Amino acid sequence: MGLTKRLPFLRWSFLRLAWGARNITSTGQIGDGREAAAADFVEAQARPGDIDDVITTIDRFAYEHSYLINVGDEKGLLLDAAVRRACPATALELGTYCGYGALRIARAAPQAQVFSVELSAANAGVARRIWAHAGVADRVHCVVGTIGDGGATLDALGFSPGQLDFLFIDHDKDAYLPDLQAILDRGWLRRGAVVVADNVGIPGAPRYRAYMSEHEGTRWRTVEHKTHAEYQTLLTDLVLESDYLGDQRARG
Repeated sequence: MGLTKRLPFLRWSFLRLAWGARNITSTGQIGDGREAAAADFVEAQARPGDIDDVITTIDRFAYEHSYLINVGDEKGLLLDAAVRRACPATALELGTYCGYGALRIARAAPQAQVFSVELSAANAGVARRIWAHAGVADRVHCVVGTIGDGGATLDALGFSPGQLDFLFIDHDKDAYLPDLQAILDRGWLRRGAVVVADNVGIPGAPRYRAYMSEHEGTRWRTVEHKTHAEYQTLLTDLVLESDYLGDQRARG
């Protein structure tokens, strides 16, 4: 089956994902070993140092073996376009999982330093294996932690005010808005930075979507992309792409 043929039905590995939702929330993994299996598959099947082939191989694993909760190939094209538009020197991702989103950011912005925050140390290990195989370990970095841990992870990241050009949010949906606010409070987003949020439709991030709507044209300018959940066509999803217009209070 070619990668352009997204599945119109829910496969066994997707249903098992639904049963493993509690594991995802607490551990960041499904609980059946599919994340480590994905890294094994990449190391066995993808050409070393070929980021395109590594990304394609992850997609193939998700289609042919076990469903993965990364942004996927369809929504990945939206991510690619947003990254190219932002042309970042420094990018931050919230939610590493197996490292797929960071790979797409690194490919679309070949001069960027990409940082990713991940709750699960096991997922971080999987991602680092995949990044090393793709040949980008020198410019893609994972910090194990959460933005909402009282400041430890923010301190570990240690960005300067205005340093962040691009932010990709793809982790705990309830944390989308508070984590964005924590980053804004530190002043890290430069005016004109681009923020992309996955899964705003499913599982859904209603508070984040409402916030972007409330501040449309003042603090943010947002486009909602109607698309599908990763690796199938049965479930629809929303990806929000937002340009940061700056803190109007600071400029007033």
